[in-house]
Amino acid sequence: MMDMDLKTLSLYVVLAPLVGAIAAGFFGKKIGRAGAHCIAIAGVLVSFVASVMIYQDLGEKTFNETLYVWMQAGGVKFEVGFLIDRLTVLMMMVVSFVSLMVHLYTIGYMSDDPGYQRFFSYISLFTFSMLMLVMSNNFLQLFFGWEAVGLVSYLLIGFWYQRPTAIYANLKAFLANRVGDFGFLLGIALIVANTGSLDYKAVFGQAEALSSATMAGTGWPLLTAICICLFVGAMGKSAQVPLHVWLPDSMEGPTPISALIHAATMVTAGIFMVARMSPLFELSETALAFVLFIGATTALFMGFLGIVQNDIKRVVAYSTLSQLGYMTVALGVSAYSAAIFHLMTHAFFKALLFLGAGSVIMGLHHDQDMRNMGGLWKYMPITWLTSLIGSLALIGTPFFSGFYSKDSIIEAVHASTIPGAGYALFCVLVGVFVTAFYSFRMYFLVFHGKERFGQSHEHGHVGEHHGLPPGQKPHESPWVVTLPLILLAVPSVLIGYFTIEPLLAGDWFGGAIHIMGESHAAVVREIAEPSHNALNMALHGFKSAPFWLALSGVAAAFMLYLGKPEWLAAVRQKFSRIYPILENKYYFDRFNEVVLAAGARLIGRNLWHKGDQALIDGAGVSGASLVVTLFSRIAGRFQTGYVYQYAFVMIAGVFFLLTCWVFLN
Repeated sequence: MMDMDLKTLSLYVVLAPLVGAIAAGFFGKKIGRAGAHCIAIAGVLVSFVASVMIYQDLGEKTFNETLYVWMQAGGVKFEVGFLIDRLTVLMMMVVSFVSLMVHLYTIGYMSDDPGYQRFFSYISLFTFSMLMLVMSNNFLQLFFGWEAVGLVSYLLIGFWYQRPTAIYANLKAFLANRVGDFGFLLGIALIVANTGSLDYKAVFGQAEALSSATMAGTGWPLLTAICICLFVGAMGKSAQVPLHVWLPDSMEGPTPISALIHAATMVTAGIFMVARMSPLFELSETALAFVLFIGATTALFMGFLGIVQNDIKRVVAYSTLSQLGYMTVALGVSAYSAAIFHLMTHAFFKALLFLGAGSVIMGLHHDQDMRNMGGLWKYMPITWLTSLIGSLALIGTPFFSGFYSKDSIIEAVHASTIPGAGYALFCVLVGVFVTAFYSFRMYFLVFHGKERFGQSHEHGHVGEHHGLPPGQKPHESPWVVTLPLILLAVPSVLIGYFTIEPLLAGDWFGGAIHIMGESHAAVVREIAEPSHNALNMALHGFKSAPFWLALSGVAAAFMLYLGKPEWLAAVRQKFSRIYPILENKYYFDRFNEVVLAAGARLIGRNLWHKGDQALIDGAGVSGASLVVTLFSRIAGRFQTGYVYQYAFVMIAGVFFLLTCWVFLN
């Protein structure tokens, strides 16, 4: 009976947002704006409530059942099914709760947009896709959810399709993710080819055999190749260097979807996938070292880019890149529970920061340039206070949620002996200072200092007017915007304190996460020990190096942007050689345009001229036409109307057929 209840609840979790998406998308005009947002929000609310009920009923059990067999080919079953354990249910609650907050927020943010119903349809469909991904019990369904979130993100980033920049951004996101997804698909193909199954349980049961096998003709360790291919997919979805280039440009989409993509859905899919695949990754130290290096590089160097951004949403976007790097670092040192813990805490405070940025943008008539802000704290007190809470959580202030998860990751890296751990420790420690600096640079520029709004009236895209008119003052956002900010601020402060002990100190994830090897187990024990007492851990945090690094970053931001702003020019002069590199984002985009895009254009042009025009059109279509025309002309010469000529042709034809028969026999 319990299994039946869990199955029913699981269907409610995934199907309720899908119903909302269909209703808002296909019947949006008939039911109107209010009807569209009511059905969409009700769908996500049902999903969240059902997720909480599953959490309460699940206990320490695991629900793993196939719901539908699509087809069977060559012994491989293509199925739809659910695997619900502690890892899954945590993701279900986080995704559905953050999505619910974004749905509520959208009522206020998109109130004047003509695509109101379409937007609600997209975000509900996005929620459905992510839930299908995290609840899957096989690689086919995982890949379906993986591609579905990519497709809907393409639609959402380019939601304002009248803007050329939005079209460029969603194409960039789509192409960058196709590169990662190609590696992901190769990894799944290697799994199917060598195990004959798409089911997680069956594949994990053969992990030991895979670890001792090699790829035919190469001698490469098979499991290492599988794990690296799977992680390439995660690099695309979770925006790790060098497949990170799409994520900052995704800010062209409306702010609510920026929060949904960056906080709890698409970009966390790669982190979740690697944690789910821990039985495979644990058997390949080479793959873990690769994951560690990529994550550490992303954590530090993407944080540097946040320092030079002036667009408020892009600062938060680069912060997401950096924090995803921290999660990936945790995966690389086998601290999967710490990675998921940071994923959870990050979902709340990053959604809070994005929605707070959106509230600021609304208050300033869609001006996103921080140089046109300042002094907003007295006009937008709720947005100011909640943004401060989000910033304190992001930089890892003791007692805030981000402290517990980020500090655990740093401790895990410190305890690890995996190759590259020293480099990773340097990156995550320096990243603490960098994160604090760019976070409070944004906070001080937006909410404190001189009021810079209303002094210039900038124009954005055609038909748009950005910035407050001279003399007009900002105002606090409506309650449908501020309520989600308050509801997200609460877990941003408290969730880490109340969940660190079960998530890190206990065996909360159970069999969902596998740790193999004494060195890997030592890392887990290292982060579990301080997690037994959240209060003592926070108090000790005031004495630790990360706290003083964060405090130094806040102090540096205060001095340069509030205390002694005249020093800023001298600092820029000091780093004049580095500044252009950061402004050009390490030239990744330039390299992609000059080398990769130009190469693709050259190949495409040659395929068009030589393949399409010369071979297919010329030799194929036109050539066949010429042959038929020539044959028709020759045959037409014998159509004279004279019987003796017809008789001659018949005799010649019979002679030709007899000759062929003789030679063939």
